[in-house]
Amino acid sequence: MSTATTTMTMRDRFISTASTLLDEDPRLAVVLADISASGFEDAAAAHPDRVVNVGIREQLLIGATGGLALTGLRPIAHTFGSFLVERPFEQVKLDLGHQGVGAVLVSALGSYDWPAGGRTHMSPGDVALLDTLPGWTVHVPGHVDEAELLLRDAAASDGLVYVRLSLQTNAAARPVTPGRFLTVCEGRGGPVVVAVGPVLDDVLAAVEGLDATVLYASTIRPFDTVALRAALADRASADVVLVEPYLAGTSTPFVAEALSDRPHRVFALGVSREELRHYGTMEQHIAAHGLDARSLRARIATWSGR
Repeated sequence: MSTATTTMTMRDRFISTASTLLDEDPRLAVVLADISASGFEDAAAAHPDRVVNVGIREQLLIGATGGLALTGLRPIAHTFGSFLVERPFEQVKLDLGHQGVGAVLVSALGSYDWPAGGRTHMSPGDVALLDTLPGWTVHVPGHVDEAELLLRDAAASDGLVYVRLSLQTNAAARPVTPGRFLTVCEGRGGPVVVAVGPVLDDVLAAVEGLDATVLYASTIRPFDTVALRAALADRASADVVLVEPYLAGTSTPFVAEALSDRPHRVFALGVSREELRHYGTMEQHIAAHGLDARSLRARIATWSGR
């Protein structure tokens, strides 16, 4: 597994990119709930009417975001994932979706990034929750450069976008296109593996020699049905492995819909539903969920019979 080896994390890149975007686009605003507020001090001084810190009030964070969107601004709301999606979910549903406005939600920490923070700072169910609402685009970058590209794309659009940032990262950025899966390697007879965001490096290490095709998803919603079907087009059997850095099985319904006209099998790997009541390190949590390269190889090889 690769993790951040430089001082710049995805959250750092988000702060610098969003600050630059505030200078470039008068339509943009940033709404904070104390988290990362120190990083936006210069931006707040330059744009006091478009950088708003509501304090530790996550429901208000989303309510204010919806209010700014109703005035015609393009707000970017940011805090940890558990406080951005899970805690204020009713406001996400009503103040954004029900009002029919657009906004960008940018999270940090993800499923297991900071185990010392405890369960309150883990959000493996965030994407699954957003799947209960219509119209959301979900980006899951695997590298800081991808995070900037996807953030800029989200800021320039008009809809509802979730950008899921993490400390886990791949060693190198990939030439991603928002909304499309990228074919990283092609096999002939093995499974098609959809690797989401920062799990790509571990997936590639895991499937080496297994004749697998790997599709890289830095955008997971909308689900790229065309790419998946193309990868399976010439195969007698349709075996799909999902590897997601959040709740296992989150994207299974989308695979089923994409392949509704042909028999297929799906093996969904991700964060287990059972809560890990331990602190430890991010790497230990990844291994405990079976998402490290060694565990992935054993699980995929056994399932695919290779």
